[in-house]
Amino acid sequence: MVRGRPEPDPAYVARVGSLALRLPAAVEEDAWTGVRWRVRGRTFAHVVALHHADAAERLGVTDGATVSVVSLRSVGDERAALAAIGAPYLTSWSEEMVSVVLDGATDWEEVAELVTESYRLLAPASLVRRLET
Repeated sequence: MVRGRPEPDPAYVARVGSLALRLPAAVEEDAWTGVRWRVRGRTFAHVVALHHADAAERLGVTDGATVSVVSLRSVGDERAALAAIGAPYLTSWSEEMVSVVLDGATDWEEVAELVTESYRLLAPASLVRRLET
């Protein structure tokens, strides 16, 4: 972890973890900031807290609060649709990433679908097939 970085809300880490760890061969680990879930060394979900300045710029948060988000792999039409919606969906540092703001209004069914789809994009085919059975 990077000293001085805010930590995400532990309740959101636990909630995303419960979704991610039900997927075959998924593992949880501390990341350089926040917590991430990986399959065969590839990160498919990462919960972090945005700095107040980043949150203010990206979300209009002006009270200095930190905001927890989950970053996920998303590509093509799905990513474009989420990006067009805007908050709670944020484009991220990569063309293959989207972040979802986690708060009291979070649609956890949608987050579950996005976590699973992110996993599908990164997991080996043999593990993806196990999702179908």
